Amino acid sequence: MNSTRATTARFVATHSILTLDARHPYAAKSLVDAQEMHRTVMSGFRGWVADGDPEARSQMGVLSTWSVDLKAAALVLVVQSRVPGDWSRIPRAALTGRPHVLTVDRTFKAGEVLGFRTVVNPTRSRPSGKPVSEKARGTRVAHTSPEHVKKWFLRRLQDEGEPVTAEDGVVRIGAWAEPDTLGIRMLPTVSSTDRHKALRIGRAEIRGDLVVTDPEALLSALAGGLGHARAYSCGLLLTR
Repeated sequence: MNSTRATTARFVATHSILTLDARHPYAAKSLVDAQEMHRTVMSGFRGWVADGDPEARSQMGVLSTWSVDLKAAALVLVVQSRVPGDWSRIPRAALTGRPHVLTVDRTFKAGEVLGFRTVVNPTRSRPSGKPVSEKARGTRVAHTSPEHVKKWFLRRLQDEGEPVTAEDGVVRIGAWAEPDTLGIRMLPTVSSTDRHKALRIGRAEIRGDLVVTDPEALLSALAGGLGHARAYSCGLLLTR
């Protein structure tokens, strides 16, 4: 099986990089409400799919991540998509400069070493307490310690020769990393009091180096994201 695995794979996407004034009400609202941040991200993609389509984000391949420098009052938002974004709906006064939109066109090779950063929503399933015969789904809860986040991420790494899907159903990312070299930082929980969907999303940042072992699986991870809460700025895997 390994002899037929592709040794290279090409990734193409659009990246939009926006820097906003964190003191502006538009940006400030996005910072304090995860649902508002989702609306800010999706505002750049109107018209590509029918309004109200529940699969709009995944169809357009929209993933995002953000960071804030409180000292500089700067909110930096990075949005990845299969289609170009139009950011004209964001108030000009909220932006500190013109959005930077670029095409990412890169070929990944097996054995290549990549620096990476990702912000994820690492979760586990808490048993429901009901009898196994009822097949009740457990409650998804976020990991809250760097040690558990690292274990969550290590389960998704793919050593050379391993299949994309592990025996327990976890989908691997087509790359391997030395566990001791990974940097884990717990980030503040984001939430929303939106009347349609109350949210609390635990987050962690993971940094380090990856060795490509399965370029096609890596492309799937780059295009589809990692873990849950991908509609809320989690799961985007950035490489350099």
